[in-house]
Amino acid sequence: MKIASVGAAFPPHYYSQERLLEEFKRTWSRQLYNQGRLEALHKNVLVGGRHLALPIDEYSKLEGWGQSNDAWIRVAQDVGEQAVREALAQARLEPADVDCLIFVSVTGVATPSIDARLVNRLDLSPRVKRLPIFGLGCVGGAAGISRAADYVKAYPDEVAVLLSVELCSLTLQLQDLSIPNLISSGLFGDGAAAVVVVGEERPAAGPRIVATRSVFYPDTERVMGWDISEKGFQVVLSADVPEMARRNLRQDVDDFLGAQGLSRSAIVSWVAHPGGPKVVTALEDALELQPEALDLTRESLETVGNLSSTSVLLVLQETMRSRPPEPGSYGMLLAMGPGFCSELVLLEW
Repeated sequence: MKIASVGAAFPPHYYSQERLLEEFKRTWSRQLYNQGRLEALHKNVLVGGRHLALPIDEYSKLEGWGQSNDAWIRVAQDVGEQAVREALAQARLEPADVDCLIFVSVTGVATPSIDARLVNRLDLSPRVKRLPIFGLGCVGGAAGISRAADYVKAYPDEVAVLLSVELCSLTLQLQDLSIPNLISSGLFGDGAAAVVVVGEERPAAGPRIVATRSVFYPDTERVMGWDISEKGFQVVLSADVPEMARRNLRQDVDDFLGAQGLSRSAIVSWVAHPGGPKVVTALEDALELQPEALDLTRESLETVGNLSSTSVLLVLQETMRSRPPEPGSYGMLLAMGPGFCSELVLLEW
């Protein structure tokens, strides 16, 4: 089982953090009296800019969740198609070669799902197996790779494509002045990524998926997620997220690697989800990493923000493109998300 390629796509509307902050200050000028707090929160997430699904002046025209979700469906198809086409081209495959299409997102809903709506646009086989997954949030990219690996392990001569699309800006609640929502307004961005995973009977030059593991932490459902109402998705974001990483990841990773006859010292590359500065620091502390180990994670956060399930796939893409480890060395791809849970993927480069 190998990761043959990763493709990415973004909406064309990119704004600096300063420009976004100006817009939020204008929007909340009559509701938020302590705008210095908003500035501090935006500064502390260390994001330099983000892509938005729509031009910035169109968000005020959205009337209710229905219109926001309609925009999500429209833009998700556009960026999703672009990401899949790029990934297939890099892997030298055609859309007709795709046997299974897995779609993950937590920022919108559709029936038929986005994967179904892409069958005609991409000219996929009418026999393609589809697996839409909703609700995994930030862990969805890593979990999607695990599910793709499960598929090609069962069908070693086939091709699975994972597509992640997250348009976080379309979930923002402008009536919610809670700290979690204010943090979200400065942290999350929009985009898509697609990963081609092939079975062992197909040649590929990318990293081999050695093993995967899912870990669920009991009684942690309120750490992260959505409260869903007629207004749409209201963020649930506990300050306990970094502590969850510090408390659990070291033992989880050590147990996982131990089952493969390895230790953390064998891992030369870490592909980690950029949840936010405090979460990245917590990962370093928990796994006893040198700061440079997560340079690409920090660069992704600064450049495009946290894209929920898409982000770890962007870090994977940049690792494969600009910093591929030595052949035969081991890497770890990991993310944490709603549940609360973690997903671990052991790679051999």
